[in-house]
Amino acid sequence: MKKIFFLTMVLFGFSFLSAAQAYEDNTQYDKKKQACIAINYNYPAQAVENAFTEKMAKMGFKAREEKGIFNKDKGFIVFKNAYVIDISADRMDYIIYVERKSRKESDESVMYLIMNKDGENALTKMGAENVGRAKLFLNNMLPDIEAAWLEIQIKDQEEVLAGAEKKLKELKDDQAGLEKKLRQNKEDQENTQKDIEEQKKVLDILVGKRKTPEQ
Repeated sequence: MKKIFFLTMVLFGFSFLSAAQAYEDNTQYDKKKQACIAINYNYPAQAVENAFTEKMAKMGFKAREEKGIFNKDKGFIVFKNAYVIDISADRMDYIIYVERKSRKESDESVMYLIMNKDGENALTKMGAENVGRAKLFLNNMLPDIEAAWLEIQIKDQEEVLAGAEKKLKELKDDQAGLEKKLRQNKEDQENTQKDIEEQKKVLDILVGKRKTPEQ
């Protein structure tokens, strides 16, 4: 029984680790193929992007997103001259791109990390230790991504709740408006009924003034 339990824990641990293991890859940026570190996460792209951006912001580095209709690098996020001690003692440009893994897998994403130093790709010149540290940095981001995903869910739920509360207010306002109309309608009915009675009296008086043939 103990062996089965131990094997289960080992398999669980292996599956957890294999779910987010960084690897070396290539991606297109700045009009050329760039060596990069890539990693797959079982979280939506927005959560991954938010997590990395917030992590860098805590270190004091602001993000600059590539934009523009004709910009082929649109969507890449650049952290210029950043100092990430967990990866390297040197300041570098850290450039990330996060995309949905596939059309069918909306809750899974791939992140590409490019590191440039003095305008050149730094990964190709990095030693094995620094490459390993870069991979570990991305592997260890799971707690940050989980937190970022939770914040997205909370925000979405707050918007759902706000929408429901707005609808309820509108319904209550409609009810108040209808009740006001009903009260006004009832008052108008009573006034009209009184008017009808008065007009009947006037009609009776006028009819009573008719002359008969004998007269």
